[in-house]
Amino acid sequence: MSIRPEAPADVAAIAELVRRAFDGHPHSDGSEPGIVDGLRADRALSVALVAEVDRRVGGYVAASPVRIAGRASSWHGLGPVAVEPALQGRGLGAALVQAALAQLRAAGAGGCVVLGEPAYYGRFGFAPLPGLVYPGPPAEYFMALAFGDTVVQGEVAYHAAFGGAR
Repeated sequence: MSIRPEAPADVAAIAELVRRAFDGHPHSDGSEPGIVDGLRADRALSVALVAEVDRRVGGYVAASPVRIAGRASSWHGLGPVAVEPALQGRGLGAALVQAALAQLRAAGAGGCVVLGEPAYYGRFGFAPLPGLVYPGPPAEYFMALAFGDTVVQGEVAYHAAFGGAR
């Protein structure tokens, strides 16, 4: 496996991979491929990496800027994170998340938020952060990882490509 930035030739494979990865997931409404397309179209991808396995796209991770308390911030939202169903459980997702977080840190980001499974994202250091909120889902599913002593508070808003996601 190798991790590299997405390339224009990967777009169709990424869309199919993301669709398959989220197909039938209880917390998915099937919008994830459209989210990635919308972020890409608006040039709002801070991070867009693929995990290549046997010269094919086997995994994908994106990150995009988020607004906090109605203002632009140095924080980013992680996701979608997708791994080909037949390759899940082999560490591709973890490697992608770690690579994305490393890129965000290197770019000087203040931190990263994620809406996801606490048991999975907790192992990367994500945890609920008092004062940082995302209305809607249960609070324990919205987590943050500060890349320093940055104190942030307020409601988080994701890019418009997330649709119903704030």
